Amino acid sequence: MQLMPMSKLGPRQTSPSEVQFGVFFPWVSATNGDQVFVKIIHERDQFIQSIPPRSFPLTHALDPTWGDYWSATVSLQNSPPVPGSAWGQPGRYVYRFEVRSPAVAQPVDWIPDPFAREFSVGKLSAFTLGFEAHPWSANESSWRTPALRDLMVYEVMLSEFAKDLPDAISRLSYLADLGINCIEVMPVSNVTLEVDWGFLPVGYFGVDERFGNQRDFQEFVDGAHQRGIAVVLDSVYGHTSSDFPYQYLYDALHYHENPVMGPFAKDLFGASTDFARPFTQDYFFTINNYWLEKYHIDGFRYDCVPNYWDGGTGVGYANLVFNTYQLAKQQLAQGQWQRFQGSDGGLTIVQCAEQLEAPVEVVQQTYSNCTWQNGTLDAASGVAQGDFGRIAELGQRLGLSGYPDLVTVNGEALPKSAFQYISNHDHSRFICQFGTVRPGDGALLDEGNRNHWYKLQPYLIGLLTAKGIPLLWQGDELLENYVVPEGGLGRVRYLRPIHWDYFYDDDGRSVLTLVRKLVRIRGAGAQFRRGDHFFYDDWDRYQSKGLLLFSRFDQQKFSLVALNFSDSEQWAPFWFSRSGNYRDEIDGEDPLMGVVADTEHFLRVPSNYGRIWTL
Repeated sequence: MQLMPMSKLGPRQTSPSEVQFGVFFPWVSATNGDQVFVKIIHERDQFIQSIPPRSFPLTHALDPTWGDYWSATVSLQNSPPVPGSAWGQPGRYVYRFEVRSPAVAQPVDWIPDPFAREFSVGKLSAFTLGFEAHPWSANESSWRTPALRDLMVYEVMLSEFAKDLPDAISRLSYLADLGINCIEVMPVSNVTLEVDWGFLPVGYFGVDERFGNQRDFQEFVDGAHQRGIAVVLDSVYGHTSSDFPYQYLYDALHYHENPVMGPFAKDLFGASTDFARPFTQDYFFTINNYWLEKYHIDGFRYDCVPNYWDGGTGVGYANLVFNTYQLAKQQLAQGQWQRFQGSDGGLTIVQCAEQLEAPVEVVQQTYSNCTWQNGTLDAASGVAQGDFGRIAELGQRLGLSGYPDLVTVNGEALPKSAFQYISNHDHSRFICQFGTVRPGDGALLDEGNRNHWYKLQPYLIGLLTAKGIPLLWQGDELLENYVVPEGGLGRVRYLRPIHWDYFYDDDGRSVLTLVRKLVRIRGAGAQFRRGDHFFYDDWDRYQSKGLLLFSRFDQQKFSLVALNFSDSEQWAPFWFSRSGNYRDEIDGEDPLMGVVADTEHFLRVPSNYGRIWTL
């Protein structure tokens, strides 16, 4: 894979009043009689009917690597074409491309710039005359991305977590106080709708105008790093919107071939990208580089990997994460991107696959160091529905049974892990497992019954002491209770903002208090983050009573986690492998003093709760 020359792509201000434009439109050629124009208008003028956008022709050239290249230098210094226009003044301008071709009767208008750094309403691209990048804080150079096994992740949809990026920045201290050290941000790429999850992108190199602009996101990342929080970006490369320029333009021109789009692997959502094409590979590789370089993010969560998964040695997903890893390694060797220098000499860049169809294979066979997996959530859901026969499955899932801890590739030992969650943006809140209520008309307004908050407790204790990378979906710690439909437009086009008022009610405070304790326990206990896991699989002693017991241990520490999913207090026998005094880390109750190894002890586990006994 090669990096595209961003220094000649997209809009770049080269003087106080001049902006250069450049774009690759392969097979759109002056030789064929094609013409390309850029249409520009100041943002303040765009809704004034007497002020039309100004149109400027682009010049054609042939790039030896990426094909047909169109460029122009536009002066904004000329007199305004209409009295009262803001043309030539500082501020944001919106623009689009138009292609006139003998292949079609009418011009193809409203083409977004595939290399735009800013966006405006709908499909419009944007640039700011007089833009100044964020001046990174003095501490940014000393920031280090946490090691994989130390991550404690909080998934965020910016438009639901806060009003916009500046508001989200003001809430970073809350997350730091909670004990979070990584935020996974759902897509910020440009989409055409005002309410949307962001998984059908139109533009990739900037932040959708719903949230702010590129400087706002730089400030967000800087603010997170100053508070000890990494930022991982949810990136959608396997499919796009039908308005994505490389889909929209070539469809409109009725071309039989497309330099970026087309069937490749699975075809699950939207318009699929064709990673068999070198242009596609280079385009998305360049996007990764841009976000790592310009925005200082700590890694990626790759959405819908099956759409570009062709195996561990293929030209799709595996190729992208390999080249991204090598890029970070090269930058580090050149004294750049020091945030990825791990204390053990390895790289800490996060490359997380959403490969739900083959989560074990993706970490075994590629340079992805972690993956989403639904196994834990599925098993926990079964237990929540009263099937104690699935407790054994949950016990294995909490230990990431079958997943490698380390994979050696080309002589490099790469740490591997998987995310653990019982809730995320794709699913209804876990509290909904215990019943829902309907406060309004229609199922779209259904909510989980928060009166059953206590039933959530053993699942949270298991999650935050499990092996792997625990993930909280925004508001989980406040007992958020939205229902998410399995399909339909109401799934992705309905805002579900965090109920910050839950912070102050009794149910929300109860769950928040527990989560704060558990995050603190995990952060202080290396055995939970890096230690071994052992599940005690005994139906008669444990699972038949609704109990799940597992231990987390290293050479220094041993912790027994006992979870009770039943509505009754349970007593269970246990033989500790290490002698000593055990204390409960959650509440300090039921201490076990003078334990003798390999001697039977009876443990009391409260209903719908748990204990963490640590030596």
